[in-house]
Amino acid sequence: MAPLADREILGAFRAALREWKCDGYIVWLQRPAEWLRKNIENEDMRTVSRMMHEHVEAEGEIDQVVERREFWRDRHEFHYDFRFSISGRKVYIETVLNVTSTGPTVTVVNMHDE
Repeated sequence: MAPLADREILGAFRAALREWKCDGYIVWLQRPAEWLRKNIENEDMRTVSRMMHEHVEAEGEIDQVVERREFWRDRHEFHYDFRFSISGRKVYIETVLNVTSTGPTVTVVNMHDE
């Protein structure tokens, strides 16, 4: 895994995460949303989306990982991993980036303790 260095991809992440207050820019799949609800008190998807935005704006690392898993590799060339602390827990948040003519979206596909 390598830190994300592509300015265009990083710009797409910034554009999507900047809209953390609005629906549709950061999409949470059921599995990570349930993990968050069950494991971290007093935080929800919107606050973690804000934290992801703050992480990027503070120049925190995002790891760009070549997608090798069978289900995902035909859909995405890479996935992108965030690692930071929430309520004293070091967490791993796996995302994919989609860029379309209407703009970028970030989908949270997995989340767990690191």
